[in-house]
Amino acid sequence: MKGELRYEGKAKKVYATDKPGEYIVEYKDDATAFNAQKRGTVADKGVVNNAITSVLYPRLEAAGVPTHFLAQLSEREQLVKAVEIVPVEVVVRNVAAGSFSKRLGLSEGVLLSQPVVEYYYKSDVLGDPLINTDTAVTMGWATEEDLAVIRTLALRVNAFLTPFFAARGVRLIDFKLEFGKTPDGEIVLADEISPDTCRFWDAQSGEKLDKDRFRRDLGGVEDAYQEMLRRVISEADPTSTPLSR
Repeated sequence: MKGELRYEGKAKKVYATDKPGEYIVEYKDDATAFNAQKRGTVADKGVVNNAITSVLYPRLEAAGVPTHFLAQLSEREQLVKAVEIVPVEVVVRNVAAGSFSKRLGLSEGVLLSQPVVEYYYKSDVLGDPLINTDTAVTMGWATEEDLAVIRTLALRVNAFLTPFFAARGVRLIDFKLEFGKTPDGEIVLADEISPDTCRFWDAQSGEKLDKDRFRRDLGGVEDAYQEMLRRVISEADPTSTPLSR
């Protein structure tokens, strides 16, 4: 049973349930960029992001990445484990793009010799600043042990997703992850994996199939999101639909 609203963020609402250890997450169509300085709406974005995440998280579980995902309940809703979010966002980069390119003076599209793992303090007020692991430990946001597990899991996610999307004609440029702790202290992947949190480029044309189309006013945002959903769903299991019961 869907209970009281516990949290509302830029892209999702989180509701209590009649089970203390479970929440319902509802995906919204609201779109934000540049730390919510740019706002808008993308039609059916929540439906797409929910469907893609609901395909990927069970597969990541099978690949050895524990997650908060339990079930997809509807087009916009998931049942998840209740976790305490670690306030350290993780970005894994395979190709230079976005802020990484700007900071280091690299052209977008430069292939990195190995994946780069970066950490950001999860704070809308401060603009999610780039931090290092010493900062996270000193400020009490995570322990050294937490960060070691998070790094291992983030790279495991990358190792699974890169060939998964390559098989669907998509280059995984970079992506953001959030992790949470269960009541017994286990660190699990939380949040979502979607065009909101990843940079996806078509492997042949280089066309952007992610939120950069919204950030950069490129147009075709809805079409890009729907294209990513089509590639994930149709290639993942041609006999299934996005909604699992």
